[in-house]
Amino acid sequence: MSEEIKPEVQNTPDVAQEQQKSVKETLSEAVDTLVDAASDVVAAVSDKVSEMADQVSDKVSEVTDQVSDKVDDVKDTFVNYAEKTLAELSGLFESLSESVDRMKRSKEAEAIKSAFYKRLSKEKAEAGLGEAVDEPVGDQPEEPVVEQPVEETSESPFAAIEAGFKSLYNKYKKERAEYNRQLDAEREDNLVKKQAIIEDLKALVEEQGEMKDAFPKFRDIQNRWREVGPVPATAFRDLNDTYQLYVEKFYDLVQINRDLRDLDFKKNLEAKEQFCEQAEELAADDNVVNSFKELQKLHEQWKEFGPVAKEYRDQIWERFKAATAVINRKYQAYFEGLKSQQAENLEAKTRLCEQVEEIAAKEISTSNEWNVLSKEIEQVQAQWRKIGFASKKENQKIYDRFRAACDKFFERKREYYAQFKDSMNDNMEKKIALIEQAEALKTSTDWKKTTDQLINLQKQWKEIGAVPRKKSEQLWKRFRAACDEFFNERDKQARPENDFYGNLKAKKALIAEIEAFVLPEEEGAAAEAMRGFQEKWNAIGFVPFKEKDNINAAFRKAMTDKFPSFNTRSARNSGPARGGAPRGPRSEKDVLVQKYNQLQQDIATYENNIGFFASSKTAESMIKLMQERIDAAKAELKELEGKIREIEAKENENE
Repeated sequence: MSEEIKPEVQNTPDVAQEQQKSVKETLSEAVDTLVDAASDVVAAVSDKVSEMADQVSDKVSEVTDQVSDKVDDVKDTFVNYAEKTLAELSGLFESLSESVDRMKRSKEAEAIKSAFYKRLSKEKAEAGLGEAVDEPVGDQPEEPVVEQPVEETSESPFAAIEAGFKSLYNKYKKERAEYNRQLDAEREDNLVKKQAIIEDLKALVEEQGEMKDAFPKFRDIQNRWREVGPVPATAFRDLNDTYQLYVEKFYDLVQINRDLRDLDFKKNLEAKEQFCEQAEELAADDNVVNSFKELQKLHEQWKEFGPVAKEYRDQIWERFKAATAVINRKYQAYFEGLKSQQAENLEAKTRLCEQVEEIAAKEISTSNEWNVLSKEIEQVQAQWRKIGFASKKENQKIYDRFRAACDKFFERKREYYAQFKDSMNDNMEKKIALIEQAEALKTSTDWKKTTDQLINLQKQWKEIGAVPRKKSEQLWKRFRAACDEFFNERDKQARPENDFYGNLKAKKALIAEIEAFVLPEEEGAAAEAMRGFQEKWNAIGFVPFKEKDNINAAFRKAMTDKFPSFNTRSARNSGPARGGAPRGPRSEKDVLVQKYNQLQQDIATYENNIGFFASSKTAESMIKLMQERIDAAKAELKELEGKIREIEAKENENE
């Protein structure tokens, strides 16, 4: 070899110059080669760093996907179908099965199905028709769908709605199974396509051709890769790793033209700047959940693009990472706040449960109490509906507790009114029996005996409880008509000395005279006038039975208005005997006994009148007035009894 490089001794100056020029050219080519090699090494290292960053981004995206799935699960729980009726659940499922995105809402479909069969089982049990088989809760593995014929049945009122729901669900399940089969087929087809693309990339890497020709082919391969849809999950990681491996090999081997590489970097930079802008817009959006989902899509798209120029790599990634961090913080804060709100909701719902449980445990004996407490329950239920959801773990439990307390209350109410209805029917039979007795007596001419009998029937009527509302007025009118017929006929047949209607007319005239009377200035003259009016009143006989209380009340009012010192009791008890003839001087005991007997009659009359007033819509004030009179009369009756016993005790001592 040394012989080959020996220079000739006889070199001329021209030859020396040519040799020097050749050496310079050789050195220049070597320098260019070294520069290109160094540039390629730098580019390869930069590309390697970029791909490593993409791998980190892949890992972040994978984690965020898992979080997103969890979020979807949490969101699904926010829809509480337990409060829906069977008809509402069927309607919801029908709407879902007709929606465009129904295939993506399988979890919602299964949740509606689960709620439907829980509700159906519960309502069947409440109706005494047995318990339905519980349906599985949540997503179930896809199974071949065999369409079952829906049998027509009339075993229960739930058969039709259950059959309708089964028909809707079978149709949806069949369509879902077909959709999944098509989706699996598409993924398998995509797998084949991507495997073919990898083979093309592998051939491109191994052919060692001109890189200026290889680069457009490589870009075409990348575009084809992005256009192919998803592959089966089991093959995704290995497939993606293989693709990235050959991408790295391509960048390692490529001695790409600087202009083309710079152009590629520029395109990647423009695309990633757009991703940054979109991420920053999402960071400013108040819809946190939607922003988080959209961010995951941006991360997927980010990975599809190659590296940017080295001087921009840290800058563009930090910008994108900063927007991502803002969205992630807001997302985390949102769910922390949601967790706190759910705890407050649970506490509020627990208080409402305790309130309803307390009401449901009360001892209730009247219809009015049931009505008042029912309104309270309805108000509590309205408050419940305004409160948001509790946590997924506690939401169904607290709802079941609330529902159980409400059901307990209304079940007791149903039992009460069932018994109350039986009681009202018994009362109706009793009142019909009294009506028949009154109708049998209404034509009697034994005035005294029949009057006592009818008064006794009226007293019994008052003691009987309520009857069905639709029959109450009808029965009362029939009973009152029988009583009125007798008393009207009795009053018409009154003897001359007992001209009841004449006496009524005379008493009305006397009341008018009292009202028109002008009081004299002398005190003694006013007292004399009062005694005169009292004596005139006592001299007038009895009035018709049904007018007695009204005319007496009118007289007392007129006298009291005109003469404030008027004593209504003494005025009433100083009148003549029933025959109308004035009595002679009486002892103190006789006066007290007469007042005692009169008070007993008044009490019986007042109590009887309360029975009549009870069927009137405006009777409340009259009943109150009558009850006040009864209480006052009973107090006076007790006082009179004590005075009479004192007099009798003195008489016994004197004897």
